Amino acid sequence: MELTGAAFAERPETRLDAVDVVRRAREASGPDGRLPLPPQVTWPIFPFEADGLRVRPVEDPVEPEPPRHGETAGECSTCKATDDTFVWTDERWRVSMPSEPASLPLLTLHTREHLDFHELTDTLGAELGVLLVRAQRALGSIPGVGRVHVYKWGDGGAHLHVILAARPLGMRQLWGMFLSAWVYILPPLPAGEWAAIREHVAAKLGGA
Repeated sequence: MELTGAAFAERPETRLDAVDVVRRAREASGPDGRLPLPPQVTWPIFPFEADGLRVRPVEDPVEPEPPRHGETAGECSTCKATDDTFVWTDERWRVSMPSEPASLPLLTLHTREHLDFHELTDTLGAELGVLLVRAQRALGSIPGVGRVHVYKWGDGGAHLHVILAARPLGMRQLWGMFLSAWVYILPPLPAGEWAAIREHVAAKLGGA
């Protein structure tokens, strides 16, 4: 139903106010000034034992926010990297994979041009969708991979980076949203295995 007249005037303003979010959080906090632990701590995939965990106190908003890495192309390490450091490139996209062993196979999609996610044209957005599928297939084709996860954060670096990570078959603790934490918890793969995985992914992307 479309709101008109007085009903439209009474509709709340569309906004997200950090000060209100913090105020409500503090009102919901316990005597120690902390919110209760979230229900995720009871999930089987939660990486940590809940005993002793506490939620950090909610801090005041900080504005303006501090700059991210590479806010301009001139100071962006992704832009400065040469094509030979990526596992696959074309005229508009580059795909990186750590040269040093990581704990799980993972790769990152970047635009060649210095763009953030919201700056993609419709054409680049469509290409990103195709590239995501190709990258998923490349990681998913590694023997022993159970599933490939996709996630995108935007607070650390300004240059678009969409990350894909492979979950080993049978490792149910690595299901879902906490895979990105396990990547930093598990020890790195042996150098020889990592090199073979990297070559495999590069070949799959090149032949897709």
